[in-house]
Amino acid sequence: MPSPHPMRAFSLKPSWRCLSLCLSLAFPAGALAQHKPGEVIIERGAVELEPGTRVSYELGTLYVPENRRKPESRLIGVGFARIKAPRPTGAPPVFWLPGGPGLSVLGSLIDDDAAGKGRLRSWLTFGAVGDLVVLEQRGFTRRGEMLEASSDAMLLDRPGSAQVEAQAMRSLARRAIAENPGKDLSGYDITELAADVDALRRALGYQKVSLFGGSFGSQWSLAVMRLHPGIVARAVLSGVEPLNNGYDMPSDVFAALQRIAYDADRDPGLEPYRPAGGLMEAVRTLHRRFATGPVRVQVRDDAGGGQTVVLGAEDLQLALNSHTQEGEQWPAFILSLYHGHYAGWAREVIADRAAGKTKLIGPLIDSSLGVTAEREHLLRTDPATELLGTWNFEANIASAPDWPTRDVGDALRKPLPSAIPVVFVHGDWDTSTPIENTLGLLPYFPNGRAILVHRAGHDGAFYLLRGEPAAKEAVYEFLKTGKTAGLPHEVTLPVPRFALPSFTAPAAGETSSAGAPSP
Repeated sequence: MPSPHPMRAFSLKPSWRCLSLCLSLAFPAGALAQHKPGEVIIERGAVELEPGTRVSYELGTLYVPENRRKPESRLIGVGFARIKAPRPTGAPPVFWLPGGPGLSVLGSLIDDDAAGKGRLRSWLTFGAVGDLVVLEQRGFTRRGEMLEASSDAMLLDRPGSAQVEAQAMRSLARRAIAENPGKDLSGYDITELAADVDALRRALGYQKVSLFGGSFGSQWSLAVMRLHPGIVARAVLSGVEPLNNGYDMPSDVFAALQRIAYDADRDPGLEPYRPAGGLMEAVRTLHRRFATGPVRVQVRDDAGGGQTVVLGAEDLQLALNSHTQEGEQWPAFILSLYHGHYAGWAREVIADRAAGKTKLIGPLIDSSLGVTAEREHLLRTDPATELLGTWNFEANIASAPDWPTRDVGDALRKPLPSAIPVVFVHGDWDTSTPIENTLGLLPYFPNGRAILVHRAGHDGAFYLLRGEPAAKEAVYEFLKTGKTAGLPHEVTLPVPRFALPSFTAPAAGETSSAGAPSP
């Protein structure tokens, strides 16, 4: 994308630097042949965050082999940004690794939107620690390639199925290879992403780095610590996803839902909508209801037309983990279904079943990383699969042989002791990476500390850093010096204001007949 700010570009190699004028942020066509592995191109610019407040930054491209295991591999570009500390601190730089896989964040510097400005403001706070370097993921970066493949629409006239989704994922893998000729998709696994971090560290001249990552960014960080332990000074990880936990244990997810339900069952605004047994009784009732057969739901679109979708027991399993990114929204969604108000859910399913584009970096990494055979057994025999199904892992496990990325092996997946100091921050309302992930990993880090955030969801660290100034200062002091004094063991967020269903509460003991399944 063209930049509104003229920029000075330079190329860094181990022993020389050249300067030239550059006016564009676009990835230069035909430029790959001009570069060497490990080389970076950096463009300097500034953005006005607030009137009178300009933020200087560097936006760059790191050139790396697409597949380091193949000497003849082509070069690809991976985008990064650096915001230098206002004053030198002597601390290692913080390498901020995005989540996803498939989260592109460099638009925060060049796009004029509220979300980008909010992220940029959070980046600036790291200046108290030292330089901040943000590295995007190979295969989904605005400074290189954003690999995608088209996915087919799923039928609306029959219930959803994890097995059908698995077959669709297998077809997607074959299509991805066909739609990306000349690209070596086998080079997009977590070991290559970890090596990209080390390559950027060397190119920028840092001896060691500290890591900051949430969700997949934490998993990426754990891979760096396993494969390149000597370069990591310390790390702060949130929404922790261990290398063997890419697929969540259903019971751990369900436990997070139960914790949300505990507070929702005490919310006076939700009281007229709740059954006598509370939110979990609503879940059990829905499970029994859909076990008797699917429902057909007709909805109107914005143009006034109508669409009908069939929703079945497995659609419900998938839906039970919907609307949990912000826990205060989930009870209203579940209670709406309990009372037979399916229209909003139906619109979401229709959108989800439509044809579209899939970011390839996600299934390429996930199918390669996989899980150990022991964990797969636990996943499939977990008692909560009856309520949540196998959606979380079925498609990736079934399609793993179809994706070209290699199986990284159990030696990488299984945790090993590490002396690297790490602060783990995890919310107990997190249904994307349950808090049990951190509790299970912590014993392997004798210099680790955990901050458990009650009522925080998937972005627990960011809840903590936004709303707890003392904890935020202590986390930054840890990143800067390694000191752990002042780090809390637990933070409790206030009970949120739960959203209410969009319809008038029924009279006592009344449930809408719309909940009955179709014949």
